[in-house]
Amino acid sequence: MKLEIENQQNLIIVEDMTISYDIKPVLWDIDLQIPRGVLMAIIGPNGAGKSTLIKGMLDLVKPISGSTIFFGQRYHEARSKIAYVPQKGSVDWDFPTTVFDVVLMGRYGDIGWVRRPRKEDKQIATEAIIKVGMQEFANRQIQELSGGQQQRVFLARALAQQADIYIMDEPFQGVDMKTEQAIIDILKSLNKEGKTVIVVHHDLKTVDKYFNYVTMLNLEVIASGPVSEVFNEENLNKTYQERSLKKEI
Repeated sequence: MKLEIENQQNLIIVEDMTISYDIKPVLWDIDLQIPRGVLMAIIGPNGAGKSTLIKGMLDLVKPISGSTIFFGQRYHEARSKIAYVPQKGSVDWDFPTTVFDVVLMGRYGDIGWVRRPRKEDKQIATEAIIKVGMQEFANRQIQELSGGQQQRVFLARALAQQADIYIMDEPFQGVDMKTEQAIIDILKSLNKEGKTVIVVHHDLKTVDKYFNYVTMLNLEVIASGPVSEVFNEENLNKTYQERSLKKEI
């Protein structure tokens, strides 16, 4: 299959991606086209490769084969347009820094690590903190925050990047319902602005409430498309049945 880079409807194109850990396949021959301006959930059982998929797309894990195109470019060429929020558990929260400093890091892709932040950058960081409701904690050390507050801080850092694509790995994990609702309201607001938002998600009960597009994954892509078309019992059964890829790498 040729990459249809000229097709502007498909903002992200994953082609023939295979990833393994040691000799065990984690993802096999992934072909995925993500349209511009969707609010998309990636769902599937534990071990289905959901986090691995986005890490492969972002060059955080090296695929055995395949590639990902953003805006017709490789990731390293398009990275300034992409904001990534990792799983909260993968972050060292003991690092001595404040909420404001963490959020300001979102501006370094624009200003560079050597140059000092401008007044404009500090204002953008402040506005991002306000958007996630953390203004009262701007000078607080991040290790003093609750899990939900830490998640809001990482979302604010992503907002400060002013990206076109937001990719988030289980942003609702370990947060209370109030924080979850606050996060999804922000994601829906980004989507209304025309941003493309991709979320690794685990709660099937909220898929049709939160998202308008879904990719159903279990080592392979089972289905991908508008929630109203593909989020159904048949595809859910295929996605959550036990699967074993006995492939030789």
